[in-house]
Amino acid sequence: MSDERPIGVFDSGVGGLTIAKAIKKVLPQESIIYFGDAKHLPYGNKSPETIQTFSKNITQFLIEQNCKVIVVACNTASSNALAEIKSIADPKGIPVIDVITPVAEKVAYSFYQKIGVIATKATVDSGVYKKAIRKFNKHIKVQEFATPLFVPVIEEGLANSKISKAAVDNYMSNKKLKDIDSIILGCTHYPLIQKEIAEYFDGRVQVVDSPFIVAHSLKDILFKNESLSQEKEASYKFYVSDFTKNFQRLARRFFGRNIQLELKQLH
Repeated sequence: MSDERPIGVFDSGVGGLTIAKAIKKVLPQESIIYFGDAKHLPYGNKSPETIQTFSKNITQFLIEQNCKVIVVACNTASSNALAEIKSIADPKGIPVIDVITPVAEKVAYSFYQKIGVIATKATVDSGVYKKAIRKFNKHIKVQEFATPLFVPVIEEGLANSKISKAAVDNYMSNKKLKDIDSIILGCTHYPLIQKEIAEYFDGRVQVVDSPFIVAHSLKDILFKNESLSQEKEASYKFYVSDFTKNFQRLARRFFGRNIQLELKQLH
């Protein structure tokens, strides 16, 4: 049985494209509808109630686009609005995958002992990674640290520049991240500067590949629900709440030159 309905993916901006790219690689036959809420970026400094409102509106939109599953490709939304997202999707029988639980489970059962988590202020304030990891393994030490400058630097197209390198050096040298053996990039934007973070630690710290873990978790769920697509040719649609040249540039870099962005205002 083949389920050709698309996978719905959303984030506050371009960061979720790192998840969408991993899904494309792991599930090349699956179509994707992506919503980037660039108008309200960044989510990391918003109140939980505001994040919940944005997330519910986007979830409703993706359900109206006939998506068979919702991937919350935003750590801030995953940590502040998951219950609200599920309250809309669950009654329709649509599974919701967040970007925190699969990663927390994977690292909890690995050989890591002292895990660093870098994320937005809202994600760190929620303590969600520490709670999620210690739910699976209470012996692991988890150190969470807010790195709010990374998102605007990446959204401005300044990844792999002198500015991003200075921000990486400044944040990674913080004493909270001393002696960690692994690091979770707790924001879907951060894989865009993963190389710089890995270079800073120079092999001493393992950088966890969160997008790959989430994509494989999605594959497992679709297989279990008999919802995998057998289509030969997948399609990719991109909606944004505000048009930015940087979003188009990154979308094309990840998905090919023929990507078109469609402006969609949600109320």
